[in-house]
Amino acid sequence: MAQGTGSINSDYKDWEWSDDAGERARLLQSPSVETVPKNSESQGNGLGTTSALGAVFIVVNAALGAGLLNFPAAFSMAGGVAAGISLQMCMLIFIIGGLVILAYCSQASNERTYQEVVWAVCGKVPGVLCEVAIAVYTFGTCIAFLIIIGDQEDKIIAALVKEPEEVGSSRWYTDRKFTISLTAFLLILPLSIPKEIGFQKYASSLSVIGTWYVTAVIIIKYIWPDKELVPVEIPTSPSTWTAVFNAMPTICFGFQCHVSSVPVFNSMKQPEVKTWGAVVTAAMVIALFVYTGTGICGFLTFGAGVEQDVLMSYPSNDIPVALARAFIILCVLTSYPILHFCGRAVLEGLWLRYTGITVEEDVVRERRRRLLQTISWFLLTLLLALFIPDIGKVISVIGGLAACFIFVFPGLCLIQAKLSEIQETRAISWWAQVSYGVFMVTLGAFIFGQTTANAIFVDLTA
Repeated sequence: MAQGTGSINSDYKDWEWSDDAGERARLLQSPSVETVPKNSESQGNGLGTTSALGAVFIVVNAALGAGLLNFPAAFSMAGGVAAGISLQMCMLIFIIGGLVILAYCSQASNERTYQEVVWAVCGKVPGVLCEVAIAVYTFGTCIAFLIIIGDQEDKIIAALVKEPEEVGSSRWYTDRKFTISLTAFLLILPLSIPKEIGFQKYASSLSVIGTWYVTAVIIIKYIWPDKELVPVEIPTSPSTWTAVFNAMPTICFGFQCHVSSVPVFNSMKQPEVKTWGAVVTAAMVIALFVYTGTGICGFLTFGAGVEQDVLMSYPSNDIPVALARAFIILCVLTSYPILHFCGRAVLEGLWLRYTGITVEEDVVRERRRRLLQTISWFLLTLLLALFIPDIGKVISVIGGLAACFIFVFPGLCLIQAKLSEIQETRAISWWAQVSYGVFMVTLGAFIFGQTTANAIFVDLTA
């Protein structure tokens, strides 16, 4: 994208928000990414530490996760392999486009995180909406993680007690609510309280390995299925023409790495939009193969009867699958504190900016407020996870928000960035880019509205 002769207005202090408070709100960075401070003299000189190859793996790390468990069910909802692959390929064009747009706007606005780019380029109202959306999205994702823990622990416990799951669950110490609560209080809460999350980056790398292992198990189980597996019905077309849209939340949830992409771009040794385009294309192609392999093999193994969490479709006593369940639990145990940190930081930034209190003035009360925020967040997500056992219902809600991060906000940024350029004449490329931004916003709004309405009127009221 060609840089215009004008600059984007980055003054977003409509509420007299302090510089210190804004700097405090720099968040949602991958634990593996360390960027140069925004006010550093080396800003813009390409003195980051991440190579292009390293950036590829960081973006893949950000995209891949527990969301892959839902792709077989998404293929089933879409109406089969052909429909699922076609839907992914169409959406991937806009997913990559959104990542490139964010890098372009980050460079033009001199901002280094997703929400700061939206603030600087689009103004106060979209900036606040973006931060609220991030908080809600991370909150919902934390709920989904706790549900995943319960799903996997149910199967692992059933294998250990060597009894049917319905029998084992009658004992108080194998009850789902007890096991989720015990795991959450002993492991997740202590990891969520610290002020910083840099220590999580090593555990996160291990969780990525676990994600690849889960994909490998699902593919191998399809190639060499269990002998007792009965033939299943394999849908080849969607039940209705609108049913294909029900798969969109899962795809958006799986490929959503846009919020953490801006810090990754700014951490590169040579943060150039052209290089970044190659980076995100390579990363999304890798993620596409992982998700497609999982989706196709899991769907063809269990057909229309596949569970929303594909690992729940396998028997409890399968050793390789049991190890996959352990890896998934590890993945979400390390991911929950990271997502909680992101959501907490958004709330913290909103509070400091709204009140106008500087970081220095707030040091004494920060720890008390952080503890209160963490405990409240933790208890609310745990309570909802205990009474919403179906992960598909949660993803149907937060998947619509993921569409906003992928389509709506990048589209708005592109439109505003192009409108801010001072040009005597509007070239065809200028009109094409504005039209592309308008289409992204329209598409994202449609996906968000359709999936959210479906989640409210179909899933949550069922």
